[in-house]
Amino acid sequence: MWKPGTDFRTMKCLTHPLLRRLLDLSPQCVLGGLSQSECPILSPKQSSLRQSCSTRPRLVTATDVVKYWQKVFETNGIPEARESSEYILAFVLGAKTFQSLNSKSLHTPLTAAQQEQIQQLSNKRLERMPVQYVLGEWDFQDLTLKMRPPVFIPRPETEDLVSLVVEEESQKCEKNSGLCFPVSVSHPVILEIGCGSGAIALSLLCKLPQSRVIAVDKEKAAVDLTRENAHRLQLQERIHILHHDVSYNSAKQLLLWGPTDFIVSNPPYVFHEDMASLDAEILRYEDLDALDGGDDGMRVIKTILALAPSLLKDSGSVFLEVDPKHPNMVENWLQAHPNLLLVLRAIHKDFCGKPRFLHIQKQSR
Repeated sequence: MWKPGTDFRTMKCLTHPLLRRLLDLSPQCVLGGLSQSECPILSPKQSSLRQSCSTRPRLVTATDVVKYWQKVFETNGIPEARESSEYILAFVLGAKTFQSLNSKSLHTPLTAAQQEQIQQLSNKRLERMPVQYVLGEWDFQDLTLKMRPPVFIPRPETEDLVSLVVEEESQKCEKNSGLCFPVSVSHPVILEIGCGSGAIALSLLCKLPQSRVIAVDKEKAAVDLTRENAHRLQLQERIHILHHDVSYNSAKQLLLWGPTDFIVSNPPYVFHEDMASLDAEILRYEDLDALDGGDDGMRVIKTILALAPSLLKDSGSVFLEVDPKHPNMVENWLQAHPNLLLVLRAIHKDFCGKPRFLHIQKQSR
């Protein structure tokens, strides 16, 4: 877990002597001179290396810049320094990853415009802005989605939540195909509660071409970003996006296409007492309401489960991403509310081996 850091002064250009030291260069500028007060935070030893600049520019390659900014990020206590510098450089060069760049790209001198863009983006990272916001986009499943603060950034493990829903729908289709009487093609209706950037909803639309999705979020910024991403991916015809705060009286507004086959959500599930220890990147930039699950981390989870019976078809399913402490808590809560007719069918682990995803099913009356 990253620790909250201090405020950092911004970097104005790639001319600091630290770059020359890293690259074993003569004391000359990359772009031009800067004063001591304009430089990033450096150790006394590094600061003593300041030298005057000549007017003749030195050609700088992608590899040079990654090494330089990695060192600057490390000196300023920025987590994932190497990854941050590589993502920024790759983005400026139009690539997804630094590793995908060929040798020519890595050793071709950068233009002044490219160096300026790298500086601007790196300045933001020095202020502990998450890389996803710095770049303004991020990949989830096979989609490239727009990102901007304070809308919640989808995490890698949440891709598994999408896969679980797709797998369950595939199993249903296989079961129906084995019946001796004809069954109509499945057109599942999916409700996502807390859509954020639209990562889950839009991934499901792509993975399940016959599906339709209702995506709900109480924050207008999230609704607007989901709508923007849906249009960019040309999926707007199959998704209905609602600016709506889900509550115990919300069922009627959410049944736009009748009872749903699936409810899926990555709800706020962080225990309130743990909020203060979150990374500086999260505390400064992301919507904390999208993380804070209340005293037991189950404030929104309980609302979803209480609504589920009135929203789901018989044998419909709820898929939730939760804290590893929640599976037993959710099971006990369901047992204490038998009138809901919900049963915990499965607990799935994330790629770290922690219990993270719940499959809950509605029983027939």
